[in-house]
Amino acid sequence: MTKENLILLADAYKYSHHKLYIPGTQHIYSYLESRGGKFDETVFYGLQYFLKEYLQGVVFTKEKLDEAEITLKEVFGRDDIFDRSRFEYIIHKHGGKLPVRIKAVPEGTVVPVRNVLMTIENTDPECFWLTNFLETLLMQVWYPCTVASVSREIKKIVKRYYDDTASATAFAGIDFVLNDFGFRGASSVESAGIGGSAHLVSFSGSDTIAASVFAKRYYDAATAPGLSIPATEHSIVTLLGEAGELEIFKHVLNAFPTGTIACVSDSYNIFRACEEYWGTELKEQILNRQGTLVIRPDSGDPVQTLLRVFDILMNKFGYTVNEKGYKVLPPQVRVIQGDGISYSSIPGIFEALKQAGISAENLVLGMGGALLQRVNRDTQEFALKCAYAEVNEQGINVQKMPVEMDASGQLRTSFKKSKAGKLKLVKENGIFHTIGADDAPEQKDLLETVFENGEITKTWSFDAIRQAAAL
Repeated sequence: MTKENLILLADAYKYSHHKLYIPGTQHIYSYLESRGGKFDETVFYGLQYFLKEYLQGVVFTKEKLDEAEITLKEVFGRDDIFDRSRFEYIIHKHGGKLPVRIKAVPEGTVVPVRNVLMTIENTDPECFWLTNFLETLLMQVWYPCTVASVSREIKKIVKRYYDDTASATAFAGIDFVLNDFGFRGASSVESAGIGGSAHLVSFSGSDTIAASVFAKRYYDAATAPGLSIPATEHSIVTLLGEAGELEIFKHVLNAFPTGTIACVSDSYNIFRACEEYWGTELKEQILNRQGTLVIRPDSGDPVQTLLRVFDILMNKFGYTVNEKGYKVLPPQVRVIQGDGISYSSIPGIFEALKQAGISAENLVLGMGGALLQRVNRDTQEFALKCAYAEVNEQGINVQKMPVEMDASGQLRTSFKKSKAGKLKLVKENGIFHTIGADDAPEQKDLLETVFENGEITKTWSFDAIRQAAAL
């Protein structure tokens, strides 16, 4: 598989850089940051996967070099770009292991934007070109960081509405409010594993099994961190046609007489299903169950649909009023909204419930494409840039500082301005700061060496990451 040949996992233009760096270059030091974006802070998560899967141990071999040489000659159509000897040197001198050092903030740390998250530098002066050769692959850490950040930001919203409207006992279930429905919408199995596990840093509800496999394999999770329940889909509920929907609903309840079960109920008419079937024909069976039926609308405007569904269910099943003055369905009945759920739609849904006097504890959410797929590197403006170099034994602080023109035609310094010099991340009075590596020697550098010369030197458990990222 191409995935296993690290020699081929870089942008094509990087194979020319050994020639393009100024003669005498010996050391390249680069750093990763989130330069801004949708959220003011970023959860750092996912680097350990890339280190374990792609970088640790012997990664360059003669066989992989032979394979890469064929492909790269085809890509460039000339023989003076790809330099086989650069990789042969690493094979002979370092046994095929990468002579680089990577430092990073502990995974799960929530860091305000525009701070250093990771640094990488070569440890052999002959391999100055290797630092940014690895950028292409390592930059992909933007994805799990961004998904983890989206999930955590949604948890902030959920917690705010729980604080306002939910009873104290309901807070135990907050980790299951947002459920990952994104496996089928992910671009690959690898994306589902990476992104799905990033969601599990803040929540425990998930139908993406690959996420739990990922967390166990790369982050030593003792048990699957993503939990789920039995649930129907439309192929089950529509099997006997519209006239048979009630019979299907009865069968669903009988199939799982205890525990939590979810049933999609909009195959024909969600309001009839709630009023006549769940709320009348099956009402006593539901209320006598040892467990919870979660009713799922799956079409229509989420706010208007949910308000009508809750009105019907509370009229049929009754409700209590919690200590904060908001209505709560009996524990045997809840609702899950899995259609049209995104970071932008969630506040409006919970606010509408609040205005209607309905507690947030009545509702859970399922999120698919907007969780695992509707993000990109610019969501949090991730970049990896060179900040320090050594040329002919001379240290140089390196920086880009673009001047750009704004919409009115005025010149300004771009937000893409990078940091200069070797860096460290410190925390003073609870606030993160990025400073020069030699500044404030009394302050501890929060960046830890996680990889050096082919070996992983520090790992993080999934439990520790969850604790670090907790609100």
